[in-house]
Amino acid sequence: MLAPCRFNGGCEMSGRRVGTVLGSAVAAAAVAGTALAGGAQAKQPQNAPAQQPHGGPVAPPAAGKTAGEASKNIRVLKDVPADQLLPTMQFVAASLGVECNFCHVQGAFDKDDRKEKQTARKMMEMMAAINRDNFDGDRDVTCFTCHRGSPAPLAIPAVATGEAAPGPEAAAAPPALPSADRLLDKWAQAVGADALGKVATRVQKGQLIGFGGHPTPIEVYAKAPDKRISVMQMPRGEMITAYDGTRGWLTGRDGPHPMSAAESEAARLDADLAFPLHVKRLFTAFAVRPSEKIGDREAVLVVARNEGKPPVKLYLDKETGLLLREERYAETALGYLPTQIDYADYRDVDGVKVAFRWTLARPSGRFTIQIESTQQNVPVDDARFAMPAPPPGSESQPR
Repeated sequence: MLAPCRFNGGCEMSGRRVGTVLGSAVAAAAVAGTALAGGAQAKQPQNAPAQQPHGGPVAPPAAGKTAGEASKNIRVLKDVPADQLLPTMQFVAASLGVECNFCHVQGAFDKDDRKEKQTARKMMEMMAAINRDNFDGDRDVTCFTCHRGSPAPLAIPAVATGEAAPGPEAAAAPPALPSADRLLDKWAQAVGADALGKVATRVQKGQLIGFGGHPTPIEVYAKAPDKRISVMQMPRGEMITAYDGTRGWLTGRDGPHPMSAAESEAARLDADLAFPLHVKRLFTAFAVRPSEKIGDREAVLVVARNEGKPPVKLYLDKETGLLLREERYAETALGYLPTQIDYADYRDVDGVKVAFRWTLARPSGRFTIQIESTQQNVPVDDARFAMPAPPPGSESQPR
């Protein structure tokens, strides 16, 4: 497992203690796996509940509140939505390669005793000014621009470690790239468009492998057009991530609760059982770019966009047309947090090519889900996707 405070090192934080948000992790990756690959982001690589550094659960922020309203002693990030505060802390932790206590007093996150916390606030203000004055307010400069995973920013160029290779006498013209329409059509045909259009349900069972622990049983249920639930059998009970056709929800030690708007939007895409057939209508703009190899496979990159949203990058196998990798980004107050999902082990199931293995990676860690069995068009009750009532006295607010 990851260190319990990985999400918010090096950044301004509040009186609400924060640790690893495991509830928004593995389960969403389970959700993220087969939707895009086998016939169609929004979570982290673990599926245990959010915890405070001392082990208690973190209460989800109240819907509609700002970070300043929901938490104590927030200075720079007080006007951002409350549910963006944790992802923003995670972004800084990944950018600096630090833990919570790099800036915060353990057990008293609202205190300003540590000099690093004061510095972090000044750096946030400096970064905002650079982007405002030079990049029209876009977040082109972020914490990672200078830190590159180190608490100390990198200021000196590295020396050469070997002789420079001779360059080509004349640069060859880059090969012409096919259109996005052609590539997306090829993807749809590669997964089996006709057969996929007839799939009403899909049930998958397998194992989650990662974090140095034993494989964890996982089941994924999907129902067209856009219902999906993944269930992991953890030692302390089931961990669930779901999209019920209208909103996303998940369980943790604090019981079931709705996802934030951003999480729910990612879960909706993952829940689309026929995503390769619907991708053209889900995004408004596409661009084709050259791509490096994905493993030993040649790939072509299609960048899908919606106005005002981070892009989704689809790496398609140049030969087969199947999806090899998807990259998407969660927006935080300071920059984008990346999620990368690699798909492999495609098998034919009733005429549909389904990925039986997917590996999800984020700055905080990675894991693999290996599917052992897949059934399609078997009965799945709609009630399976509904969020149960929260336990008495618990909060049921979006994260």
